[in-house]
Amino acid sequence: MERNRRSTAMTGGISRTPNRAFLRGVGFTDEDFSKPIVGVATAVSDVSPCNVHLDEIAAHTKQRLKELETKPVSFHTFLVTDGMAMGHEGMKCSLISRETIADTIELCARGHQMDAVVGVGGCDKTIPGTVMGLARLDVPGIFIYGGSIRSGHYNGKPVDIVSAFEAVGAYSAGKISEQDRHGIECAACPGAGACGGMYTANTMASAMEAIGMSIPGCASVPAVDPARTDIMIRSADALNTMINRWITPRDIMTKEAFENAIRVVMALGGSTNAVLHILALAHEVDVPLSIDEFNHFSDTTPILTDMKPAGRYVMEDLYEAGGVQMVMKMLLDAGLLHGDCLTCTGKTLAENLADVEVRLEGQEVVYPLSAPEKDTGPIVILKGSLAPEGAVLKTCGLQEVVHTGPARVFNDEESALDAILNGGIVAGDVVVIRYEGPKGGPGMREMLAPTAAIAGAGLTKEVALITDGRFSGGSHGMVVGHVSPEAQTGGPIGLIRDGDIVEINSNTKKLNVQVDQQELDSRRADWTPRSHGYTRGALYKFGRMVSSASRGAVTDES
Repeated sequence: MERNRRSTAMTGGISRTPNRAFLRGVGFTDEDFSKPIVGVATAVSDVSPCNVHLDEIAAHTKQRLKELETKPVSFHTFLVTDGMAMGHEGMKCSLISRETIADTIELCARGHQMDAVVGVGGCDKTIPGTVMGLARLDVPGIFIYGGSIRSGHYNGKPVDIVSAFEAVGAYSAGKISEQDRHGIECAACPGAGACGGMYTANTMASAMEAIGMSIPGCASVPAVDPARTDIMIRSADALNTMINRWITPRDIMTKEAFENAIRVVMALGGSTNAVLHILALAHEVDVPLSIDEFNHFSDTTPILTDMKPAGRYVMEDLYEAGGVQMVMKMLLDAGLLHGDCLTCTGKTLAENLADVEVRLEGQEVVYPLSAPEKDTGPIVILKGSLAPEGAVLKTCGLQEVVHTGPARVFNDEESALDAILNGGIVAGDVVVIRYEGPKGGPGMREMLAPTAAIAGAGLTKEVALITDGRFSGGSHGMVVGHVSPEAQTGGPIGLIRDGDIVEINSNTKKLNVQVDQQELDSRRADWTPRSHGYTRGALYKFGRMVSSASRGAVTDES
């Protein structure tokens, strides 16, 4: 089998003389036209610490690919960094960037008939967006995570970006001084790498390792650790094996592999965004996966780590304790993973983990299965009169969420945040933020600023928040997102009013509003969609095309 089976359509034969002429202009030689062309797609940018270093580390992969007799060529995707976009209009662009990253990789690799692709990403959407692009192409492809940031330190204590978000609420509530607020701000991000807790970037990097699209150990190694060089080199070796054996993402991303990913996300106490992104990835490879299936894994998977946002530790601590692969080994030994799934190394998951040592003594980051941090997972899918298609509850840090209280309704994130910071929300309330869904936003903003303000004010266990938008992996408390159908499409969340009693119950998996159907129907008769104000461009197109969050918020649903 020829290793350049696709690129020969662009480089082979007399008729391709002009094509080869262009390639000679970027350094191709006669010998290179018989080699597989490997795209190296990075989301490098000095907009954020998550991605600022990606070209530097990708250089190790490119050099190794050259040694393996391939011809690597670089191109860039792009990013919208959630932490910087949070709390203002910019967050509307975040989820849309996932689709655009996938489109960029698909178009560049198809347009230049690349034989294989390496995708390098660092922040939240660059991970699923990159792998979605690899899945569409279905040529040998591998994902490499840029790694997470080291902890900052302030007054002798570790701090991270969520510490900075929560400092806003703590300062507004008079719990910390301006000096401390500023000190936390200055210390939270000490260098390169994605947010350090088990937030969305680390959750999705772990999911990609579990699903088999990244090599063992890729998710855990910090961005600036010398071991990341080895990850980059070994990833090139794995891709070369994929080229030689023509292993593609569809061979790897099977239903069983998705089940492994969901299981690992649950065991790590991962982000609710994993639901959205895993559903979207399954859509790309035509794997039947429903939002309803997540509850099985939540009910049968203990949380094995004490990771932020609800716990004490960050990814560098997990790395030093044994890494994501140690947690996977524990799950595999307990019969909770499918060990026969093929991975990007050309080996099965079980073969990859065969030599991993489980070391639980002398560390507090990872718990044994016999005494987990929590008996069930951190993500519960709720349904009921307020969410007929489903909603995603995060229980991380709470044994259960059972709350009934009056709705405080807001039609955007900003007005809700203003009420929280100015003492307008009291214990017992249910903050409802609507018209922030995929269509209504458009773009499905994350609500880290409001949830962090609630946490900073000390109301995490007294105030619930529900939204048709999303949550950052850094959010914790009684939070319910992805409420579907969303308000913009006439979902019940768009019909409730101040004072309506909302019921959230993680045990019964229900999300209800104490308003009878006749009254809801009467309100719907007077309801009309809101104008989000965008009449052209990317946000307008996304709002027109996007599916429900309960189906992954994809834009090409047939």
